[in-house]
Amino acid sequence: MDVVITFVDGNDPQWREDFRRVLDVPALEKRYRDWGLLRFLLRGIETHLPFVRKVFLVVARDSQVPAWVDRRHVNVVLHEQIIPVEYLPTFNSCTIEMFLHRIPDLEERFLYFNDDMFPMMDCTEEDFFPEGHPAIGFASCRWSRSLFKRQCLNSDRLARRAAGVEAGRDFLRPEHICSPMLKSACEAAFAAVEPEILASLSPLREKKNINQYFFLDYQLFTGMAIDRRIPKRHFSLAAAATNRICSFLELPDRQMVCINDVKMSSDRFQTVRKRLHFAFERHFPRRSRFEL
Repeated sequence: MDVVITFVDGNDPQWREDFRRVLDVPALEKRYRDWGLLRFLLRGIETHLPFVRKVFLVVARDSQVPAWVDRRHVNVVLHEQIIPVEYLPTFNSCTIEMFLHRIPDLEERFLYFNDDMFPMMDCTEEDFFPEGHPAIGFASCRWSRSLFKRQCLNSDRLARRAAGVEAGRDFLRPEHICSPMLKSACEAAFAAVEPEILASLSPLREKKNINQYFFLDYQLFTGMAIDRRIPKRHFSLAAAATNRICSFLELPDRQMVCINDVKMSSDRFQTVRKRLHFAFERHFPRRSRFEL
């Protein structure tokens, strides 16, 4: 199977100029801030996911790729290679996620990672695709005013329509960790409701968007996926003490971890970033083949 990673470096001057030119608003620092942790995701893939065939790094432009990335082993995919030109440039992960299945030479089975998700213990193919079926946990949710949950609701409703399943009162929300996907299922889901997907696209996040959960929900509603949780820890930097996160990173007790960014001062960002790097380096001291 393959791994797909979406990545953005909000400090890239060329990217920032694109943002300013198109939208004429400041970039939201929390959403586009680079913690410098991509190398540890790649080390985690090499150390704990040895069955992975190719790693694809999806970025807006070539200047987004960190200088230390070894392109002999990391397949760089530009937005323009998979997203129709009329929807570019985009700074919206929801828009980008609708086209990941169009990556050239992508395997039928792939894992989609955000760059805040990390394998921390040895995994097997069966952890993600037992008997070839995508496996991820789902929870039932009620509508709320949050933008993210509105997008989850949109994704559930559209996935049900694509799968021919009647909508219920609640909606499903997959667990927030790497997503096991079947390329053929993504293609079928997209084709079933393509006009609605295209109408949902926007350069920044909006209430009308759908997200990658659309594909996960479709896999479940069509009987392709299994409702089974991937063992993980989830930390929000708004709630979890840095000591607790670092203790987990140095001695993990779950296969995966997700560390969500939050709004914080520049001083706190630098302090927390330094401590996370130190803890990750203790767990992953060796450079991977993905690094120069």
